[in-house]
Amino acid sequence: MSVERERVESFGRLENGLRQAGPWYQWGPYVSDRQWGTVREDYSPGGTAWEYLPHDHARSRAYRWGEDGLAGFCDVEQRFCLSIALWNGRDPILKERIFGLTGNQGNHGEDAKEYWWYLDAVPSHAWNRWRYHYPQAEFPYGDLVAENGRRGKLDPEYELLDTGVFDEDRYWIVEVDYAKGDPDDVLMTVRVTNAGPDADTIHVLPTAWYRNTWAWGDHEEKPELRIGGPARVVTEHPFLGPLELVADREPTVLFCDNETNAERLWALGSASPTPKDGINDHVVSGAGTVGTTAGTKCAFWHRLEVGPGETATVRLRLRPSSRGGDPFTDFEAVAAQRLDEADEFYAELTPAEATADEALVLRQSLAGMLWSKQLYYYDVARWLDGDPTQPAPPASRLGGRNARWRTFDAFDIMSMPDKWEYPWFAAWDLAFHCIALARVDPAFAKYQLVLLCREWFQHPNGALAAYEWSFDDVNPPVQAWAALEVFAIDGGRDAAFLSRVFDKLLVNFTWWVNREDSDGSNIFEGGFLGLDNIGPIDRSHLPAGQMLEQSDGTGWMGFFALSMAAIASILNNRGRPAVDLVLKFLEHFALISDALESQDLWNEEDGFFYDQLRLAGGRTVSVKVRSIVGVLPLLGVAAIDEEVVDRAETVNKRAAEMLQGAHPMSGTPGDRRVLLGVVGVGRVLRLLTRLFDESEFLSQYGLRAVSRWHLEHPFELDVDGTSARIDYEPAESTTGMFGGNSNWRGPIWMPINFLVVEALTRYGRFFGDQLKLQYPTGSGNELTLDEIAADLRERLVALFLRGADGRRPCFGWVDRLQHDPAWRDNVLFNEYFHGDNGAGLGASHQTGWTGLVAELILRARGVPVPTLGELMVPPGTAS
Repeated sequence: MSVERERVESFGRLENGLRQAGPWYQWGPYVSDRQWGTVREDYSPGGTAWEYLPHDHARSRAYRWGEDGLAGFCDVEQRFCLSIALWNGRDPILKERIFGLTGNQGNHGEDAKEYWWYLDAVPSHAWNRWRYHYPQAEFPYGDLVAENGRRGKLDPEYELLDTGVFDEDRYWIVEVDYAKGDPDDVLMTVRVTNAGPDADTIHVLPTAWYRNTWAWGDHEEKPELRIGGPARVVTEHPFLGPLELVADREPTVLFCDNETNAERLWALGSASPTPKDGINDHVVSGAGTVGTTAGTKCAFWHRLEVGPGETATVRLRLRPSSRGGDPFTDFEAVAAQRLDEADEFYAELTPAEATADEALVLRQSLAGMLWSKQLYYYDVARWLDGDPTQPAPPASRLGGRNARWRTFDAFDIMSMPDKWEYPWFAAWDLAFHCIALARVDPAFAKYQLVLLCREWFQHPNGALAAYEWSFDDVNPPVQAWAALEVFAIDGGRDAAFLSRVFDKLLVNFTWWVNREDSDGSNIFEGGFLGLDNIGPIDRSHLPAGQMLEQSDGTGWMGFFALSMAAIASILNNRGRPAVDLVLKFLEHFALISDALESQDLWNEEDGFFYDQLRLAGGRTVSVKVRSIVGVLPLLGVAAIDEEVVDRAETVNKRAAEMLQGAHPMSGTPGDRRVLLGVVGVGRVLRLLTRLFDESEFLSQYGLRAVSRWHLEHPFELDVDGTSARIDYEPAESTTGMFGGNSNWRGPIWMPINFLVVEALTRYGRFFGDQLKLQYPTGSGNELTLDEIAADLRERLVALFLRGADGRRPCFGWVDRLQHDPAWRDNVLFNEYFHGDNGAGLGASHQTGWTGLVAELILRARGVPVPTLGELMVPPGTAS
């Protein structure tokens, strides 16, 4: 076992917060890439978060709920932060954070306009590597805003490479490594390489600061950073004790305070003459806004003249001040050892059958997962009511966003979808993150799933908070499935974890039944369900008197019920009596299956499931959109022992009637299995015929979210004076629905593809060679469902791999990304992908659910995962 694997195993359970889990968690990349423009920092009357605290204010305003920075690292409570600032000598401001357009500025919603990568990381954060490309010419802030403002939703986005600022390779390659000598000893290396043809000067400012915890009326003692000698700063950390930060060169040490510059922003008096942007103003314009001896923020200012192709290095070490001795004697040896340990860790994880390129994608995808942890701090009651020392929030917020969630009080390290575009948790995103995280840090993955259901997260009524912009929105209930997957990937050992999640998801299941099945028909609503604009209408905000009965909501609930039945069965076989709960969920599963079979969602002529819009007068309109919504009922499928069905027959419940004789069986009498599917096999086969049709859902790189058939056959809805339309949009969204920052009307989405592939695998295990389908539809080529699932895995993985032409499909048409040696092997993991050519779209660092490619590579190359049947076998029993 590798050193890093032993380190991870020693972390133990994450029950009472990360600090108690293990000392190696003490420092990590828990700093956001963007804190400005978030809901937490928004105190506007109308909830206009992007405008209330824009990028232009970020350098001058002390944040209330978190911090951001370039290559940020901090302690587990984000009291003390490290990052870098850069200046090319030409920009109007220091480069202290990633720049991007707000949701209202971007022609397709919010959009980061920089190039940075999370190249490497291990779970203990004993080794992390980050990379950034910084122009040598003035950064074109104004040009990016103006040109994107001129473009509409039918136009492509205007990117930083399009501005010409990287022409002639006039840019800096900046790499930051973090290595730990021990849990309390952090080594930071900054390397800057001049990629351009001429010598140039870059200003490198490793920066340290305290999160402002003292300005909000909590009687927090204000900490201090003090000069401790040449290139040395000392401080007394609130719970880590005396620390020193030392640089190996002799830079100019500058101090200011992490306080708002109220004079710049509002022409008011500031709390400090050297506020948060004091170092910026001093370096850029020579302002007298810094101190030389103390403050709550400091920077080590290095002016580096670097020749073409040359690299300059800056090193810093943060450690307890009692250590003594030269902090740089063993610096290089420690960093090299941690890199060796990381290499060993990933060599152990990577299948022998994987290619070198697959190994690169696997490692970078998991590195992105590990870098995307951040402190998530949000006390909703305090946010609603305001702080004692600050102006009272507008009265409108007491009835506005998240007002029903006063019990929500988060202060936890969480896995973020994208630390710039989505620097807040999302309930269903997080479930997918945990699948990939379980391979490298199973304790952290389990903690995330437990956390969603903790009393300070879950609403007292049983609802799970969806995401920061609206906790009240409903996300698909995938947590039970994710808990099963994490349990399996971890070897099926931790029944206590499974039991703990199960108890809280019981409450959530009841909430779904009581709140999202308004007429008791077992056909569910849910509205949004995380699929943003997949329908022609806003599914969360229907006109008064209308109700949308949803194929996906009903399919998700069948999936939820079956997953809960499986967990209950496993727990029953691990010593926790749960037979009644197995039967309860099987019964509910049967009711949902019957509803899908007998009610109006299925269209026999088309062989597809469609949502039904019920109007105020009782009339029903079928929303005949061929989208992944109509495919999701396929997910609810499992093969279970005949014994479980026999138990159902011992009670006079509807489940027994529905299950008996209604589902296929395999095996010999006494050792048979039953295929339980929300959808009957006949309808499954008709759905799969459409799903595998290249003129509809099947693309070269996975399954589209909407059928390509709608390109020439758009669906139009015109009811009660409301008109709406949807067609096939393979790339960016042309609608402003849900901010217009994502598109479910055609692109390829990794989470849905992953779920469909795993469902096909379950069908394939049951039917084996007895069932073959044409794949692609109409090709004459017949494959088993297991073979089809394997092919879909290969298509999805191929999004990121260099093909025979040397191009990675995810890089699309951007030649520099495809061919330049300094760019082409730095992989981006986008939010979704072009439905026809696989180009990466949406958020550029969605190494949350797109990080599932790591698990796809592992499964495609034969790394086993216990099946549900194997997990249900009591420990010590031969399977």
